[in-house]
Order: sequence, then C-alpha cells, then structure tokens
Amino acid sequence: MPHLFPALFFPIVVVFVAGIGFAIQAPLNAALGRGIGGGVAAAAISFGVGFVALLALTFAFGQGPALARATTMPPHYWAGGLLGAVVVWAMLWSVPTIGILTAFAALLLGQLGAALVLDALGAFAAPVHPITPTRLLAVTLVAGGLILSRL
Repeated sequence: MPHLFPALFFPIVVVFVAGIGFAIQAPLNAALGRGIGGGVAAAAISFGVGFVALLALTFAFGQGPALARATTMPPHYWAGGLLGAVVVWAMLWSVPTIGILTAFAALLLGQLGAALVLDALGAFAAPVHPITPTRLLAVTLVAGGLILSRL
C-alpha cells in the first residue's frame, strides 16, 4: 500500500479513530434512549452536547465570523445537520434490535453506495473518482459483511 503513505496516512488514522468514537456513540446513545425513555430525545441530547462542543471549538479556532456567513449559503447545504440527526436516531433505534455490528455494516453499506455515486458525479465540488470494478468490489464485500453479520 505505498499509495497510502505518507500524505494519506494521517488523515486515514484520524478518520479511523473517529470511526471508533462513532462505534461507541451508537450504543451510548441507545443506552441513553432506553434510560430516559425516548430515542428522539436521546438524539437531541447527543446533538445538543455536540453543538456546544463544536460552538466552543468554532470560537477557539477564531471561526466565529463564519457562523454569520452561513446564512449566505443555499438552504440545501444546511441539510447535513438533518441527515446527521437521521443517522444518530437510526443507529440508536436499531442497535438494540440488530446489534452494533449489523447496524454499522448496514450504515457503512449505505455510506459506501452513496459515496460511490457521489464520487463519480463529483458532487458538491468534490474531485471526480470514477466507478471502477475495484471500487464496486469494495462495496460488494461490505454487502457480504452485512449478510455475514446476521448468520
């Protein structure tokens, strides 16, 4: 894997570590939802805590003025927060029923399938990466992993 080093290694490690946190977040949120008796309320608490943390970091990094400029962006760019809320709620709702591994396999399959198409389109000004047999195989392997997670 020489194409992963050195420029891509650090971002991959950062995302890997974030993935560990994301895996921990789902059962934590599910437990919170069970404990308070409301999955949507648990998702709201999760987003509230995250919002406060990100707001603090925004000002710590001197990016406060960027908040005011956000109103100049087209409304569809704000949908990321809504999509994130759906992800958090879907995970905390599904984990108690299907388990953490299967929930994440399904989430990852959805992410990779969408990412394959978005990459090919160069969506949202991202660089274009064509759909190749190797990339299709990667998504197919994750689909196989989803199936295997329930056997």
